[in-house]
Amino acid sequence: MAEAAILEQCRLHPEGIPDQDLAQKISHIPVNDRAQAINSLLSSRKLQIYKDGDTIVYRMVMQEEAVKFRGLASEDLLVYQIIQQSGNSGIWTKELKQRSNLAQAQITKIFKSLESRKLIKAVKSVSQQNRKVYMLYELEPSREITGGAWYTEHEYDAEFINVLREQCEKFIVGQGKVTLDQVSDFVKKTKLSHVELGKEEVLQIVNTLVYDGKVDQFDEHEKGEGDADDAKGDGDVGNDERDYGDGEKVTYYVPAAYPVPEKSAFTSVPCGVCPVFNECRPGGLISPETCVYMEEWLGLGMDPVDS
Repeated sequence: MAEAAILEQCRLHPEGIPDQDLAQKISHIPVNDRAQAINSLLSSRKLQIYKDGDTIVYRMVMQEEAVKFRGLASEDLLVYQIIQQSGNSGIWTKELKQRSNLAQAQITKIFKSLESRKLIKAVKSVSQQNRKVYMLYELEPSREITGGAWYTEHEYDAEFINVLREQCEKFIVGQGKVTLDQVSDFVKKTKLSHVELGKEEVLQIVNTLVYDGKVDQFDEHEKGEGDADDAKGDGDVGNDERDYGDGEKVTYYVPAAYPVPEKSAFTSVPCGVCPVFNECRPGGLISPETCVYMEEWLGLGMDPVDS
């Protein structure tokens, strides 16, 4: 009776039911009977227990899941549950070892068993290439692990980012004045990305254009109801077309009024990027007179100085 009542409540709460809620739902069952029923269901792999913060949660093991867990030892289930609690951020071996108190050799063996059943998977972290984290097989790794849209096969995809930058810049220049929503819709409609990009990623791209001086941004306040262009009623709205009323603030992006050139005479001077600049002096071993890079930059056409 107790086991059936517990499973019924878990069936009504497929995502899991907290221990306190379960106790209230089956308060008619004595505490000892309830504890024995829970232990029996856990032993028979019909019930799963895990912690959500400081709350103990029970979840019924579905039939298809029960097949995957059949034959696993208690240590295997312990490792599985610890990995489950880590979510899509995953957990690395050292932390799992500390939480499970199992030997490294035993953990490695359990990993192989759980991976072969497709219960867990190992994922490489872009921030630490030599570290693998483990998570449930069906989960998508978090962006902190994969690097998000800017990484392909754990490698920074500079070419993809450059294409996005170029196309977003062309769109802004062509439209003259756009919002982030419009740029985001443009990226989606043109299918520039092989993965779905949210507004956050599109904003990162647009911000790089702002930082590089290719695009300007400014804020305007939308007019509220009853607002008029001529607040004084004298027909003069002034030279500034922007409305700074009490409406919602909207950020707009426009072509840069004063674009920053990618190259100039100052930025192309070899001295600006010379790694031995501090050692260079007239008459010295490293000097302007003998600098082949300076000769090339000046276009003197002189033969390289013999070393």
